[in-house]
Amino acid sequence: MNVQERKELQITAEKVRQHIIEGVYHAKSGHPGGSLSSAEIFTYLYFKEMNVDPKNPQAPGRDRFVLSKGHCAPGWYGTLAQRGYFDPSEMQRLRHIGAMLQGHPDMKGTPGVDMSTGSLGQGISAAVGMALAGKMDKAPYRVYTLLGDGEIEEGQVWEAAMFAGHHNLDNLCVLVDFNGLQIDGPIAEVAGPEPIDKKFEAFGFEVMTIDGNDFDEIEKAMEAARACKGKPFAIIAKTIKGKGVSFMEGQAGWHGKAPNGEEYEKAMQELKERLAGMQA
Repeated sequence: MNVQERKELQITAEKVRQHIIEGVYHAKSGHPGGSLSSAEIFTYLYFKEMNVDPKNPQAPGRDRFVLSKGHCAPGWYGTLAQRGYFDPSEMQRLRHIGAMLQGHPDMKGTPGVDMSTGSLGQGISAAVGMALAGKMDKAPYRVYTLLGDGEIEEGQVWEAAMFAGHHNLDNLCVLVDFNGLQIDGPIAEVAGPEPIDKKFEAFGFEVMTIDGNDFDEIEKAMEAARACKGKPFAIIAKTIKGKGVSFMEGQAGWHGKAPNGEEYEKAMQELKERLAGMQA
């Protein structure tokens, strides 16, 4: 990736972060922490990696994405808005009655959403089903799914992983947002799912661990995933919870809490100043 391309992706990720804060503030609820930590992953997928077209969101040959950690919808919505699936002003109506963007993704009402999610552990199963269907149909599309590190404490995740490995679903890329925190605190104290990489390897995956907030490392992992044959691929993306907003970074309390007016202004000022510096 050249310098200009990296800069453009970084600028886009900052805009996605602004959409996230805008959404959860106006909703007075939502999940900013894990949405912010995933901003680079969402951005790379939709602006570099995936074969998608906002003007034709149901194109049969499109790549599929499933947000298994469905509560982090603000990050996905912000990316879809920035990519042109709908107007960014919709973020101000997040979680409002009758609005397009609900607290968890709804495939019936939101352009670009391939699967409704919310119950943790279930999204990866849907992604595995899509990947198997692609294999059966000899279709060219790839399937991507993003899980939370706390989410993988769910047993259904590993049932799906077993199935994917057994069926050699090399059109499947599983990403784990490994920010180390879940709603009740550090994952190591709540249920300790590590070693995550060894677990996926045991179920037949090729695995790579990266800095999930670094576009160069994300790119290397995506290239490796596409080159992998005969096995599904898992990317363990180490990230910072609340990345990009100083007072939210590394704080479990921002897993599912909206900023108040003062916090909103401070967060947006930080993001706008950093974006201005990037664009200078």
